[in-house]
Amino acid sequence: MSKIYFKYGVLIAIGLILYFVITKLLGLHQYPVLSAANGVIYGVGILMALKKYKSGKDRFKYQKGFQVGFMSGAVATFIFVIFMAVNMYQVDTEFARNILDSWNLNYDSGTFVILISLVLMGLSTSVVLTLAFMQLLKDSWNTTDGKRNTL
Repeated sequence: MSKIYFKYGVLIAIGLILYFVITKLLGLHQYPVLSAANGVIYGVGILMALKKYKSGKDRFKYQKGFQVGFMSGAVATFIFVIFMAVNMYQVDTEFARNILDSWNLNYDSGTFVILISLVLMGLSTSVVLTLAFMQLLKDSWNTTDGKRNTL
């Protein structure tokens, strides 16, 4: 199971990093609203991880599925935050200042505030998407008689 969430966590992180680099090359990386597309990247990766895990099991337990989905997102979040920390502290120090200015915050708050918000956004996105996808993928507890009334 850990192989699945590490593999898909790394793939999600690669997608997030590529998206950031592309927006940076286009000069759009300073618009925080474009980070909403990160949710799509997380969603695709988490759904793929859950489907891969479910396909390899005869019995799909909700707890194990939740663990795979959340941990895939958590691995991706921490890889992406490390990338962003290196980027903001070493490569593009003006980026953090511009983001904080758009938030109407004082730069004395520091770049660390952005990193903490990235961690919180990534982990919360992982939880919400995993809960949503588990509703689609979990085994039904309906009786045989009740299943005839479902799609």
